[in-house]
Amino acid sequence: MPHLFKEEMGMPNQGMKSENKHNMGLVLFLTYLMFLMFAMTTDAVGVIIPKIIEEFKLSMAQAGAFHYSTMSGIALSGLFLGSLADKLGRKWSIVVGLIAYAVACLAFAIVNHFVFFLILLFISGAAIGVFKTAAIALIGDLTNSSQQHTKIMNMVEGFFAIGAIIGPWLVTQLLLNGASWKWLYMFAAFICVILVLAASRVAYPKSIKADSVEKINFTDVIPLLKDKHLLSFSALIMLYVGAENAIFVWMPSFLKTYKGDLQFFAIYALPIFFVLRAAGRFLGSWLMSHLKWTVVLSLCSALIALCFIGAVIGGQGVAVLLLPLSGLFMSVIYPTLNSKGISGFQKSQHGTIGGIILFFTCLSAVIAPLLMGIVSDHFGDAKFGFYVATVFAIILFVALLLNHLFNASDNRLSEVDNELGQVQG
Repeated sequence: MPHLFKEEMGMPNQGMKSENKHNMGLVLFLTYLMFLMFAMTTDAVGVIIPKIIEEFKLSMAQAGAFHYSTMSGIALSGLFLGSLADKLGRKWSIVVGLIAYAVACLAFAIVNHFVFFLILLFISGAAIGVFKTAAIALIGDLTNSSQQHTKIMNMVEGFFAIGAIIGPWLVTQLLLNGASWKWLYMFAAFICVILVLAASRVAYPKSIKADSVEKINFTDVIPLLKDKHLLSFSALIMLYVGAENAIFVWMPSFLKTYKGDLQFFAIYALPIFFVLRAAGRFLGSWLMSHLKWTVVLSLCSALIALCFIGAVIGGQGVAVLLLPLSGLFMSVIYPTLNSKGISGFQKSQHGTIGGIILFFTCLSAVIAPLLMGIVSDHFGDAKFGFYVATVFAIILFVALLLNHLFNASDNRLSEVDNELGQVQG
């Protein structure tokens, strides 16, 4: 994509290809590290929550606020601040978001009250919403088609999956050695500072704006919420997030009382889940290269539903294996749905569209675990929350299968790809 950097630097394209390619590589690498960094904290809550319940004498629904606060911040930021990526530009939206995130993480060192934790988590979530939507819009600037966009989004989620392994593993080791889980946030803040310094010095590509499309303002968000393509992919993502959040929010609580021969798998269930989800990147990439994306998503969602059904029927003895195993099939679903949802719009809209999808993502990440926590509290066992998650997984499979059978999204994606080809031509 040398022409992108040509526009930003105001230099001729001739003789600059090597430097531009190097710049693009640095921008992508920083984006990957950014997703790895914040995944360490957002996906470690399931390991922290049992400790929070014990320390502050909370119910499951109350302790779940440790997760809801972050997701609420991301959701509101995505909806109200997502357009900043289209207004301020990708680079400075990323830098501002990272600075706010680092400050919130560092503040964990000086507070020790549950309410203050929730406030800091909300602020960190709002910061994530700013830099994540800008990063998603940036990926649109660096790609030429929905297929290429999907490939890079899957790579981004691969790094996110690595961060999701590091976070729970680090918290587990901290707790086993009598240290505070707060050190996780100190570590994340340290990485964040490095990212801020690097991002401020790297040349980012100029945002692409189609001549026929005006820059999106917040007042344009409401009409976009009526778009069938956007609503359909947002609904699919909400179903997926509902099932996935059951794993990394409530699985450690569900397996905490397990006393069988597979005790190792119960203790490290969450890190194992994230390791398998990361390994699923290779499985998903291989499937994507051989099968249509709608077939891959239908197949993977079917296997996820089977894992959940087996877990609720077989109880803890089966769940200790099947629930972590579901990570192997989850890895490809979110980045593909996110990419296809965004790719149905012009690049000048990607920041705002990414923010709207992020809003629905986090809305589900708040509502679904809260509902599971309430159900679990009512019946006195975390396993009952997984009945709710199983319903989400089954509906997701049916919806993705119908999308494949009726080619519901293909026309929209093809139209946008054709328009982009004409503009670049």
